[in-house]
Amino acid sequence: MGSIWSDTTCLEPRPALSGDLEAEAVVIGGGMAGILTAYYLKERGIESVVLEAARIGSGQTQNTTAKITAQHGLVYDKLLRTAGEEKARQYAAANQRAVEEYRRLVREKGIDCDWTDCPAYLYSSKAAEPMRMEAEAARRLGLSAAFTAETELPFQVKGAVRLDGQARFHPLHFLKAIARDLTIYEKTRVETVEGGEVRTARGTVRAKHIVFACHFPFVNAPGYYFLRMHQERSYVLALEGAQKLSGMYLGTDADGLSFRRSGELLLLGGGNHRTGENTAGGKYELLRQSAQRFWPESRESAHWSAQDCMPLDGIPYIGRFSGSTPDWYVATGFGKWGMTSSMAAALRISELVTGGEAADSAVFSPKRFDLPASAKNLLEDGRQAVRGLARSLLTPPRAELEALAPGRGGVVEWDGEKAGVYRDEAGELFVVSVRCPHLGCQLEWNPDEKTWDCPCHGSRFDYRGQLLDGPAQEHLPARREA
Repeated sequence: MGSIWSDTTCLEPRPALSGDLEAEAVVIGGGMAGILTAYYLKERGIESVVLEAARIGSGQTQNTTAKITAQHGLVYDKLLRTAGEEKARQYAAANQRAVEEYRRLVREKGIDCDWTDCPAYLYSSKAAEPMRMEAEAARRLGLSAAFTAETELPFQVKGAVRLDGQARFHPLHFLKAIARDLTIYEKTRVETVEGGEVRTARGTVRAKHIVFACHFPFVNAPGYYFLRMHQERSYVLALEGAQKLSGMYLGTDADGLSFRRSGELLLLGGGNHRTGENTAGGKYELLRQSAQRFWPESRESAHWSAQDCMPLDGIPYIGRFSGSTPDWYVATGFGKWGMTSSMAAALRISELVTGGEAADSAVFSPKRFDLPASAKNLLEDGRQAVRGLARSLLTPPRAELEALAPGRGGVVEWDGEKAGVYRDEAGELFVVSVRCPHLGCQLEWNPDEKTWDCPCHGSRFDYRGQLLDGPAQEHLPARREA
């Protein structure tokens, strides 16, 4: 099932690349970050070419909850403690600037995208003190934040942080307007990048500047972003007949939920987990149980899921791709705040490409490494990679082929080797390699989405083996034609 954004938007198809060409800049990826970057480059006199593997907006942009806010979880108190006030202030200013820039574009261009100004709330049902500390930190950094115990939510909270001056919108309606005058090639997957050459199966584009805005960079070296991030999935229900909340809400507890209104619908989100760690399933069902508990008369009109890149220290990587590639740029690691971070990235990268140096260079620099802030995720990411490789090399199949019921998948023995097998409702088998083509980790079955997910770096494939999310660049080899 598609998101409410994709179901209510008709984007004009763009042609595929057909032959070689030259451009001043190439932007790899046609999501919000890539389209905004191309837009601001054009505003600064740089003509760019956008290369999109599928359709523009068809990745995480169509699966977002579309909150535009500088409130990114419990971030500011942590930043003050681990990065210092200067970098914390840079982060706050860059993200509030992003909110204001969206607002300016919508108003000046008259973009019809359901723009609604509203406050954003963080809340906890278990502890008030972290909320007080976060509110004080955000206020200290110049944001209009305040602690409160009063919310519109259908349950009591211990405390919340209210941040005024934020917004929500329809992301694909906005994207459609911004992309109108850009040069875009769809269904053109980039295969390799070397120097100033971006190669695809449909032709090569040569350019001075290359921007990686493709969610998760597929180039392993330089940069080594696969060692500096992991990916997480989350789930959303669109509910009819539920409460019409005026604010946007995010829970900070382990089982916290997200709430956000869209017209007559309420978007209820949650069920976060590391990609590749949902073998039991049931994430949508947990959200449905919450919906029935809070609003028994509500009805589900849509459901979908999203994938987010989680950087080691919680701060996006925005800037020059690596020290050895001064004309490559990257925008990745947005956590769960892709809309605001996309704008912050586009503004920063367009300044760098045209010879400027953004004021927030230090806090977002891809060259940074802060061990105290990164240690926890670094260790966990390393453990996950080792486990994934060990499963691939050492563990036996977990399921018996005969035991796979219709609609189920699992790792089974097939012709003497491990394989991923899905049995559809009609009993037909779909058999694929269970080894991720990125770096060889063993894939895990996700029953909620009928996908094969990599627990090491987050690549995903449908049950036929078709690539859904990178950093992998190839489909899974089929062991048997369905």
